[in-house]
Amino acid sequence: MIPPKRMEKDSKIYVAGHRGLVGSAIMNNLRDKGYANLIGRSSSELDLRDAAAVERFFEAEKPEYVFLAAARVGGIVANNTYRADFIYDNLAIQNNVIGASFRHGVKKLLFLGSTCIYPRDCRQPMAESELLTGPLEYTNEPYAIAKIAGLKMCESFNLQHGTDYIAVMPTNLYGPNDNFDLERSHVLPALLRKMKLGRALERNDWDAVARDFALRPVEGVGQGATREEMIAKMDKYGVRHTADGAVEVEIWGTGTPMREFLWSEEMADACVYIMQRVGFRDTFAPGTKEVRNCHINIGTGSEISIADLARLVARKMGFGGRLYFNSDRPDGTPRKLTDVSRLHALGWSHKIDMETGVERLCADLLSE
Repeated sequence: MIPPKRMEKDSKIYVAGHRGLVGSAIMNNLRDKGYANLIGRSSSELDLRDAAAVERFFEAEKPEYVFLAAARVGGIVANNTYRADFIYDNLAIQNNVIGASFRHGVKKLLFLGSTCIYPRDCRQPMAESELLTGPLEYTNEPYAIAKIAGLKMCESFNLQHGTDYIAVMPTNLYGPNDNFDLERSHVLPALLRKMKLGRALERNDWDAVARDFALRPVEGVGQGATREEMIAKMDKYGVRHTADGAVEVEIWGTGTPMREFLWSEEMADACVYIMQRVGFRDTFAPGTKEVRNCHINIGTGSEISIADLARLVARKMGFGGRLYFNSDRPDGTPRKLTDVSRLHALGWSHKIDMETGVERLCADLLSE
């Protein structure tokens, strides 16, 4: 096995997906640490699903290190609705970038997956060894299978070719540059935006509602929308006045599932730390006969119920209306808590708690 490569300050580093929640946080972390030779391409500049385009990019740019943070992502609605897109696009992105990295001699690659790779009912907290021990959660099965394929591709290239490709599986992320689209966002940014709109309705602040829609249109309803159009879209996504005049925010499911959340900037710090200090050979014990499950969980090791999360967001956002948990909607996986003992043993642990992180994001949204 080749020794781990260490990035130098002038190393040429490609961050795939540099405009997303994950990639932008990694890019900023690298800049803050003094790495100046950074490459990023938007999806309009480089379609990572296009193998020929990816090959041309690697031939021209010759990156030495790659952070593969590009992916088609979304919440439970998007995952369950666009199942073919989620598996097809993510497999294509991974295959193209990892394959080109190998052909063009990339020194080290970090592949980002998700803790949704673990079985729906696996043991908690979820250690890396729980992978492939049971059925996946149905609503995100296509996405999870793509990410499992990606981590196994990294593992297999390392074993066959002596490469140094590390796969990390972050827990649910939130933070600056998050996706607040009501149709496609994950649970926390969706709650934040819905509570923001609910707060505006409570105050009869239609200027705030209009600013929100202008900044982030909902199904084409944006700048210049009528009040009736905005009311219809808010109602569709669970922000509404009730018959007695109260303001209600609807949350999918019973509120009982437990979730773990990590501030995205801390996730980025963990990724850069791993890229700097951890090699593939550090992820399994010497003498191991069957090398598998060498990915690294990135999380906090702490959890909160969706109900308590909704109450936390409401409190920090200043929303005093009702919370309606719609049990006719799916809950998703009952519990998803990562075992982060491998990450801690490698020398990294988180610092930002949920109260602090949610308060920061609420302040950002309210200042828009």
